[in-house]
Amino acid sequence: MQPEVLERQLERVLLKVDKPGRYVGGEWNSVTKNWNDIDLKVALAFPDIYDLGMSNLGIMLLYNQINQQADMLAERVFSPWADMEDQMRQHNIPLYSLESKHAIRDFDLLGISLPYEQLYTNVLNLIYLAGMPIRSLERDSSYPLIIAGGHACYNPEPMHAFIDAFVIGEGEEIIVEVAQLVQRMRGASREEQLREVAKIQGMYVPRFYDVSYHDDGTIEAIMPNIEGIPQRVLKRVVTTLPKPFTKFIVPNIDTVHNRAPIEIMRGCTRGCRFCHAGMVTRPVRERPVEEVMTSIAEIVKNTGFEEISLLSLSSSDYVYVHELTQRIQDEYKEAGLTMSLPSLRIETASSELLDRIGDTRRSGFTFAPEAATERMRDIINKSVSDEQVLQTARDVYSRGWRTIKFYFMIGHPEETLEDVQAIINLCKAVLKEGRRLLGMKANVNVGVSTFIPKPHTPFQWVAQDTGDQILAKQKMLKEQIRQERGMHLRWTDLSSSNFEGFLTRGDRRMANVVERAWELGCKFDAWNDLHYHDRWLQAFADNGLEPDFYNHRTRGLDEVFPWEHIDVAVHKKFLKEDYLMSLNRETRVDCRDRCFACGILPKFTKLRQGTDDMAWECPPIKPISERGKSSERTPNVTLLN
Repeated sequence: MQPEVLERQLERVLLKVDKPGRYVGGEWNSVTKNWNDIDLKVALAFPDIYDLGMSNLGIMLLYNQINQQADMLAERVFSPWADMEDQMRQHNIPLYSLESKHAIRDFDLLGISLPYEQLYTNVLNLIYLAGMPIRSLERDSSYPLIIAGGHACYNPEPMHAFIDAFVIGEGEEIIVEVAQLVQRMRGASREEQLREVAKIQGMYVPRFYDVSYHDDGTIEAIMPNIEGIPQRVLKRVVTTLPKPFTKFIVPNIDTVHNRAPIEIMRGCTRGCRFCHAGMVTRPVRERPVEEVMTSIAEIVKNTGFEEISLLSLSSSDYVYVHELTQRIQDEYKEAGLTMSLPSLRIETASSELLDRIGDTRRSGFTFAPEAATERMRDIINKSVSDEQVLQTARDVYSRGWRTIKFYFMIGHPEETLEDVQAIINLCKAVLKEGRRLLGMKANVNVGVSTFIPKPHTPFQWVAQDTGDQILAKQKMLKEQIRQERGMHLRWTDLSSSNFEGFLTRGDRRMANVVERAWELGCKFDAWNDLHYHDRWLQAFADNGLEPDFYNHRTRGLDEVFPWEHIDVAVHKKFLKEDYLMSLNRETRVDCRDRCFACGILPKFTKLRQGTDDMAWECPPIKPISERGKSSERTPNVTLLN
């Protein structure tokens, strides 16, 4: 369908759907190039609705990287909501890009962002609405090459049948390399294209690997089936964080986050044993203060956003956080610009830092203690004392903020009901401090999620807590927290946790389950009211598989994982050692203060002298104790390609 025809069709249907602004494009700062003048066309998809996808920083970074190339264009596409999908089916409207209204089928490359597993069925639906076969082996080179990247792709196997190639690691550089390869190899067969794609570091092509199984359903081996393919696909890391994206597209409608994000630091050194992101995003790279300040000025000029979000896995661990927040306050306080640090750690959120954050809007702060007893904190390697929690609460409430939100997990390895009771007791103690300082205005919001063992973490061997145990723990929390005035509880639905659990540690056989669930009508599974767990259980039964095999089974120390061939540059030996340490309540300090040889530096870091034959060592990253003393740029690690 030609764009002109499609636009006439849209004129007839958009007034029949909720929020037509999701589907029209034309936003301020969107990039529309002359289609006929551009050689290589890339569609970038976020497989959920516009309201969510427009707040995703990753897709904006890739959008910018491609559109900076003179002979390439990048355009966006999101999943249509049910009402729009009905209209598209009724009027034979194919999935199209927002910028030029070309059908996705007309692009050379389709890049799909997969930050979390609950989007899997949306990906299938997106491919189907684009008029393409669902399975990779059924698509030849007349179709766009489909690649996917994001945190859910560190175990790509549940989606191996549908995606041509996966980006393992960071995508800013690799997206351009893949696009250039597609450009060079236009006219070649899909098999020939993918053989070349597989030679790019960080690209995983599933069809070039075979998986064999033991009789008990565990994996025997994962091996390449053609010559020249690496046995393990090493993740891609960018040496230096690219200049922050500042020309954000201003959305047509309200989105989930109406703010402009700047990534001030990538990676984390804390070593929380449950944290997938903390393991797979190593090594740490930080931006200098001047670069952030310049970017903020450009964002204000280009977009008019009134809130800047300073992003990282642990924003208060950023070496120059005090200097940066002071600079922002000094330069933008009178302009009413609000800054937020959405990832604060209790032990590094000093009173001085609290004074500089949110000064124009005293709403509340969010912290994530994750556990409330010393025993559990040792097991998960997240050491923060009750007194630190209470002192932080005093610091927050004494400065006029009324609400503190805490995130905890239940279902940690070896957790008991006494550990859950400690969560309740700690939250009540925090509320007591708030009442002492603010009276009845003080509030404590408690978010409790269920721990899900993740690939490439020390806890990848453990069993997920059973449903009966989780329900008993949730019952205790509900009975004691919800009855307390000023305390509010939110928790994760059990079926949603089980759903995420079997997808995150699934093997190749899970692809058939995903496809069958989609055939049964599953999509938008991340939305609790649209997640139909009974259909997923039917999909398992139809394929002769059991969810409990993936969720509630402790893995043997020598078991071959479905992601064994995906190398995140953190040694399995290190993860195993850390897991065994957890059984003995042994902890590790922050690896800024001591290197534990996890593997990331030997694989990626050379000494600054650049010689190959010298011993490996950690880059000179400032320890936490020296944070904020200078704005001199933290040395970037030098990475091997």
